[in-house]
Amino acid sequence: MTEVTFRDFRAGDAPWLVDLHGRLYAEEAGFDDSFGPLVAGILRDYLATRDRTVERAWIAEDGGLRLGSIFCVRGPEGRAKLRLFLLAPEARGRGLGRRMLDLCLRHARDRGFPGLTLWTHESHEAACALYRAAGLRVTRSVPVRSFGQDLIEQTWAIDF
Repeated sequence: MTEVTFRDFRAGDAPWLVDLHGRLYAEEAGFDDSFGPLVAGILRDYLATRDRTVERAWIAEDGGLRLGSIFCVRGPEGRAKLRLFLLAPEARGRGLGRRMLDLCLRHARDRGFPGLTLWTHESHEAACALYRAAGLRVTRSVPVRSFGQDLIEQTWAIDF
């Protein structure tokens, strides 16, 4: 890995991001093919309704190779919401996830959000460890059947 840079998400990144989410979640978590359309809908909504004054999305790149994404959007109760945080396998274990999470948290604070929330599953252990280390806490945890799997759905939050 050379110099990783972060650039704004572009509409042309959407097919790659939907495919990467679909493939990785199927391979790593056994998710069924309903996950890709969920990601596609999130991206459609972001592109159609983005508030450029406070919302932002980044693509991590190394020499033009896309490695991951993270989105900071307006969430419930005036808080920021982290979405579509994902790293390609070849980018993991190098501190890039922490850098991306810090970038998102800093952006949310700088835009005046009172805090940030996110939705994930307990089985995403590496991501949950990052969230915990950054000061987020689990505010909701409930068993669900989603994407063809029995999961523990979690909401995490941090106040600024």
